[in-house]
Amino acid sequence: MMERVYGELSRAIQGWIATTVAGAGTKRVVLGLSGGLDSCVSAALCAGALGGDNVLGIMMPCGNHPDDLRDGGRIAEFLKINSKVVDLEAAFRELIRAADLDGSDATVTGNLKSRLRMAVLYAHSRGRLVAGTSNRSEYLTGYWTKWGDGVADFQPLRGLYKDQVVKLAEAMGLPGWVMGRVPSAGFWPGQSDEEEMGVTYREIRDYFAEGPESLSPEAAGIIGRLHGASVHKRAPTPCFDAERWFRDHG
Repeated sequence: MMERVYGELSRAIQGWIATTVAGAGTKRVVLGLSGGLDSCVSAALCAGALGGDNVLGIMMPCGNHPDDLRDGGRIAEFLKINSKVVDLEAAFRELIRAADLDGSDATVTGNLKSRLRMAVLYAHSRGRLVAGTSNRSEYLTGYWTKWGDGVADFQPLRGLYKDQVVKLAEAMGLPGWVMGRVPSAGFWPGQSDEEEMGVTYREIRDYFAEGPESLSPEAAGIIGRLHGASVHKRAPTPCFDAERWFRDHG
């Protein structure tokens, strides 16, 4: 039953991707390919919707664990999509120097890497739309970089919690290692999403789906703080309403 539902969901998302991309006057997309669950599922959905020849996955190592580059290549081969490696380590180090940063703040450097990767994707976006790979769990807790991985032309997975993305991957027949990888943004070797946030993806899903009272006070407090502190990331960029000002002061 569950497999059937997620199989139907996969086809629905692929249809939405095809319509969205065609509506922009193209049939090609580009996305970051880390070898992690979200990027693999996003790539699979795009390949199913558009054909592998129309999908470019870019692997952008920048202090990552070597497994990221290996697994990005493995999924590109499995899906028969185009792929490219852009090594960002030297550019990142030069940017740290040019921006006069000491590189000791992991949040600052992690966000910088994310924005550098998105710059590369948009540099390859001529004639292509940039596909995002963020899921709903990350979106609601703010576990994404403003103007980094939070930027995209369309977001296939943003409506799905992390555990739902796992079920989608299983229904689509992706290799077992895709579902078994430890979720990580790849900002540094050994980095883990859940360890960094201090809560599990399951707890995030329960907080929003079942209510804060379904969790321990400690977990609920962490998620509540993450959600509250990231409101600005989900809101449209504020703009001073000059037209209204002139109308009111005319």
